[in-house]
Amino acid sequence: MTIPLAFAHIGDLHITGAEAGNARDFASIIDQLNETDGLDFVFVPGDNADNGRPEQYALVKAGLDRLRLPVHVITGDHDMEGGSLDAFYAGLRPPRLPYAVDVRGVRCLFLDMCGPGSGGPDFRLGADQVAWLAAELERAGSRDCALFMHSYPADLKGDGEAARVADLVHRGPVRLVEMGHTHYNELANDGRTVYAATRSTGQIEEGPVGYAVAALDGGVVSWRFKDLARPWPFVLITAPADRRLAHDAGHIVGQHVTVRALVLGPAERVELRIDDGSWQPMARPDGARCHEAEVDWPDTARTIAVRATGAGGEDTDIVEPTSDANGLPTSRGIGSDADAIGAWERRGLLGTQLGPNRNGRQW
Repeated sequence: MTIPLAFAHIGDLHITGAEAGNARDFASIIDQLNETDGLDFVFVPGDNADNGRPEQYALVKAGLDRLRLPVHVITGDHDMEGGSLDAFYAGLRPPRLPYAVDVRGVRCLFLDMCGPGSGGPDFRLGADQVAWLAAELERAGSRDCALFMHSYPADLKGDGEAARVADLVHRGPVRLVEMGHTHYNELANDGRTVYAATRSTGQIEEGPVGYAVAALDGGVVSWRFKDLARPWPFVLITAPADRRLAHDAGHIVGQHVTVRALVLGPAERVELRIDDGSWQPMARPDGARCHEAEVDWPDTARTIAVRATGAGGEDTDIVEPTSDANGLPTSRGIGSDADAIGAWERRGLLGTQLGPNRNGRQW
C-alpha cells in the first residue's frame, strides 16, 4: 500500500502584533488545519517574526502550540533582524538547524540559510552545513529526499555555494525543494527536482491568504494552494504526475493508470473522470491515506479529474499526465526560478511574481 508524504506549508508569517490581519489569518489557518486528518506535518519557511523580536516569537509560538500536527519551522532573513538567531531559538525552541527526519520513507532535510550570513538577504549555509547536506544526500542513496530552505539555492551568497548546492540537489535524490521568501506562489521544474514556493501569510501582494498542500508519492510531486476562505473538502491528485511536474521516465503513463487523490475534510463522495467522460467512483482502502482507482488510459486522453463532494460543497483537482518522453522538462538554470512553469491558476499560481524576488515591493 502506497502512503504518500503529505504536508501543509504556511507561508512566511511576518508576525508583528496580535491585532494585525496576518496574525488573525495565522490563527484561522491553524484552526482549519486542526479540522482535518491526512497530513504528516506543517512546514513554516522562515520570516516568522517580522522584526525578530521576542514578543513577536511569543505570538508565533502560541499559534504553533495549538496545532495538532508536528511542526517544522526554519529561519528567514527577517528572523536575523536582531543580528542573530538567539530570539528565534529561544522563542520557538525548534531543533537546532540543520536536521533531518524520516517521514513516510522520505528523508526530509531542514536548512538554515540565514544564521551563517550577516543579516538581511545575505543567504549563506556555511561550509559545515554544505558538507552536512552533501553527506546526507550521499547517505540517502536512491531514497527520495525533500529539502526545506528559505529560498532558491541560486540566492545563496557564500563563495561557490549557489552552484555547489544546486548541483548537489540536481544530481542527487532530492525530488522536492520547499521554500518561502518570494511572497508569491511559484513552481519550478528542472527536470530532476521540483521547487515550490508558497505565498506569504503576511505582506501579501497577490491573491488571497491561504496555505499550500504538497505531497510526494513514489517520486511524484504534487502541490496545490488552498484559499483559507474555501470550505472543505479539498482535493490533491498525488498520482499520476501532471506533465508540468513530471521529471522522470517513470512518470510517463501507459495504457493503465493508477489514480490516487488526497482528500482533506469530510467528503461523502469521491469520483474521477477522464476528459469529459462519465464520473467513476473512487474508494479509500482500509489503512490508506488516499482514494484510489485503476483506469484505462486511451491514446487520445488528456486529463484526469477527481471530484470530492461534501456537506460544505465540492472541490475538483485536474492533472494532465504525459505519455511522451519528449514532453519531460529540461533545466534552463539549475536551482533558480529560470525553470518556473508560470501561471497555473487552478493550482494557485498567478505567474505575476509580485514579491521581493521579482516584481513587487522590496519589503
